[in-house]
Amino acid sequence: MIEDFIRYQAQTTPHPMGLTVDRAHGSYIYDTQGRKYLDFVAGVSACSVGHCHPEVVEAIQKQAQEYLHVMVYGEFAQGPAVTLCKLLAEYLPKNLTTTYLVNSGTEAIEAALKLARITTGRTQIIYAQKAYHGNTMGAMSVMDFDQRKAPFEPLIPDCHGIPFNDPSALDMITNQTAAVILETIQGGAGFIVPDKDYLMAVRRRCTQTGALLILDEIQPGFGRTGRLFGYEHFAIEPDILVMGKGMGGGLPIGALSSSHELMHYFSTQPKLGHITTFGGHPLIAAAALATLKVITGPGFMPDVLRKEQLIRNHLQHPLIQEIRGIGLMLAIILPDKSLTDQVVLKCKARGVLLFWLLYEDKAVRLTPPLTITDEEIAEGCATILEVLNELQ
Repeated sequence: MIEDFIRYQAQTTPHPMGLTVDRAHGSYIYDTQGRKYLDFVAGVSACSVGHCHPEVVEAIQKQAQEYLHVMVYGEFAQGPAVTLCKLLAEYLPKNLTTTYLVNSGTEAIEAALKLARITTGRTQIIYAQKAYHGNTMGAMSVMDFDQRKAPFEPLIPDCHGIPFNDPSALDMITNQTAAVILETIQGGAGFIVPDKDYLMAVRRRCTQTGALLILDEIQPGFGRTGRLFGYEHFAIEPDILVMGKGMGGGLPIGALSSSHELMHYFSTQPKLGHITTFGGHPLIAAAALATLKVITGPGFMPDVLRKEQLIRNHLQHPLIQEIRGIGLMLAIILPDKSLTDQVVLKCKARGVLLFWLLYEDKAVRLTPPLTITDEEIAEGCATILEVLNELQ
């Protein structure tokens, strides 16, 4: 399978991890040689309720027997999508009552940028340096990783980066700014949590200038930080909320939520301002609805914060400089890239899956399923410590 994988399937790097998947269940992935791997990655934060969660699988099976795709987005009322959007509105602030379902987080970012421009009549977008919002042309325009951007330039004009967590740079936001787009917690940069009052200062500046605040919750969203969305830790509300990854229970989905007033622009100014064939797909919406019900169940999200503390308690080691993040969106920071590479690869060889981050090459990603058990946490952390002891 590996030979065919490399020969016939387009690759994203010269050296993929190459695990040949046979099946996955709960916190484990099993390969075609019969080995099992404890998954501390969860599909890069996507499998929020583990692999093949029974309630998600049941929702998929039930919907598959009723109907699949029947019409392009926005024309027919389909129960799973309508119910999902209505339930989301119950958990979101009153200015985020309307949700547009799309196919991925990066498509949701594209739609959010379009919405900001048509509703404000402005063109300028302010973003944070070392941001990552996806890999389409619009999403790449609001990151500053020149090595990745240069081959595809020119990108969307009038996009300008400012340092994350630096209130002195907020003067860049003016009455020419359509929107400020930020990850609530910077992912690729190393799971950087905003300083105490930073997001509140951004919110104030956006309100003063009439700029919209777009928060990218593609990674923190759907319970990963112990709240349904990460912004809830910081006592602010965005004008446009973008989500994806963990909301689908392992199926591909993205969404943006805003006010009914702003969303109305997509249907009138112009009509068909954003269109998508498979957005709101009934099968995927059914999986997302089941996922949302699991995550918002009694005690689920507080338990995520308890598991964070359990991981922090286990992972005490001289080579670990710090553990960044909130909830089960964590990154181990090691002294150098060589150690990071060795930890990821040696842990894989011993049956524990870890991964890297985009910009911070000293970081090891720890984003297990939110349903991971205490015993599985202890098992995975013991393997990490065993490897670190050998590298010390």
